[in-house]
Amino acid sequence: MTEGNFVDYIKIFIKSGKGGKGSTHLRREKAVAKGGPDGGDGGRGGHVIVRGNKNYWTLFHLKFKQHVRATHGGDGGKQTSTGHDGEDAIIEVPLGTIIRDTETNEIIKEITEDQQEYIAAKGGQGGKGNAHFKTSTNQTPRYAQPGIESEEKQITLELKVLADVGLVGFPNAGKSTLLSVITAAKPKIADYEFTTLKPNLGIVKYRDYKSFVVADIPGIIEGAAEGKGLGYRFLRHIERNSTLLFLIPADADNVVKSYEILLDELKRYNPELLDKSRLIAISKSDMLDEELKAELNEELKLGFKNTPYLFISSVAQEGLQELKDKLWESVNADKARLN
Repeated sequence: MTEGNFVDYIKIFIKSGKGGKGSTHLRREKAVAKGGPDGGDGGRGGHVIVRGNKNYWTLFHLKFKQHVRATHGGDGGKQTSTGHDGEDAIIEVPLGTIIRDTETNEIIKEITEDQQEYIAAKGGQGGKGNAHFKTSTNQTPRYAQPGIESEEKQITLELKVLADVGLVGFPNAGKSTLLSVITAAKPKIADYEFTTLKPNLGIVKYRDYKSFVVADIPGIIEGAAEGKGLGYRFLRHIERNSTLLFLIPADADNVVKSYEILLDELKRYNPELLDKSRLIAISKSDMLDEELKAELNEELKLGFKNTPYLFISSVAQEGLQELKDKLWESVNADKARLN
């Protein structure tokens, strides 16, 4: 997947189909001079349906699809023949997609399950034919109902990546390197900030053929909640993760302060993010000798309070199995709590 193929925000104009007209046909046969009304009903207009598809990871396939229209219902016919229903228009989206009303910005629906469907624009009901309006005083009604008009609106599709663990850290903290080491993902890695311009997903293979999903979120900088850097655009992806893994490099000027800044940015964006399970990993710890590590350890015990932490090195392959163990434990404790 290239940088340009990750699309997580799309606006689409949608229009359902109009209902077909009811028929005003009067029965005329060779042996029946004045038959009664036999006009059929109009068919239903097609819906515009948003459907979850677990095989999609991005909204890229909708990037150039700015208009989606369903077809109209067919008109009713003679002999109480009902018109055909309009064909539904299906918009397939990855799991974790939010549907918003573009005009009001209100969240209409969240798609979180495979094949889950939501009718975003309802097709118009077909009109009733004149056969429905025959009475004892009106034996040959020459009127029928028109079909109900279609619905049209603009919707916004917004993807929030579904992953068990979200990697949180400053640019160039080693998140992409860690993801490439503990999963089969191949994110872009370089020694400059904002190498990651889109969330990357990787599957961590755990013991006994078990696994969990980790998402590498583009680096957060101070002021991200106010729109600085790339952080604001991607902070919403963290909302779906059950566990947040804070990655702070051992060579940071102040490890505890770095963690507090990251935590503050999440709080400003959405205070509910602080309710998620948290784990702190001190990356690049192969740069520390035993004396420096012991000194930093004492400082971190006070600074991190009750938040668990550990030292790791992606390059030297240190502490990675312990990290997987703690993440697996955290993810499953969260699932058990929700169930």
